[in-house]
Amino acid sequence: MITKAVIMDEKAISRATTRIANEILERNKGIKDLVLVGIKTRGVPFAGRLANKIKEIEGEDIPVFVLDISLYRDDLKEIDYIPRVNEEFKGIINDKIIVLVDDVIYTGRTVRAALDAIIDKGRPKKVQLAVLVDRGHRELPIRADFVGKNVPTSKSEVVGVKFIETDGLDEVVIKEKVED
Repeated sequence: MITKAVIMDEKAISRATTRIANEILERNKGIKDLVLVGIKTRGVPFAGRLANKIKEIEGEDIPVFVLDISLYRDDLKEIDYIPRVNEEFKGIINDKIIVLVDDVIYTGRTVRAALDAIIDKGRPKKVQLAVLVDRGHRELPIRADFVGKNVPTSKSEVVGVKFIETDGLDEVVIKEKVED
């Protein structure tokens, strides 16, 4: 893979995070009944950043949970490890406004799996989706409610998101698959 372009740097990610946090608060009229759920792996640090920004704006903490969707994926042939069962928030999401958080939305299959996992854990009042990057190419009728950046891509391209928490730097790049 070769890097074609850096489409978001640290400042752009920070601005997008601030905007999305404000949009979440505006749409939901504050933080009452609001819960952020980060989809493992890179949805987790993004959810944490949104929660920090919301606390900065509202002056109060909101719950943030980690969601491992491994058991719900329809595109994995076999699972080589025992995934987390997400028992820590079973029932806590009843009648709450859940904001699912992920780094990139592409086909929609990850979000579908996350919705299945959420519904197995309780009955939320509403589920919304926040992503840093929407790259198109949906295979399912799913769209994000809050988007940091829309990036039209080809199917041969890959969007790579890096966060300081997991990768040591903040950036979003487009990479091209190279044929041998």
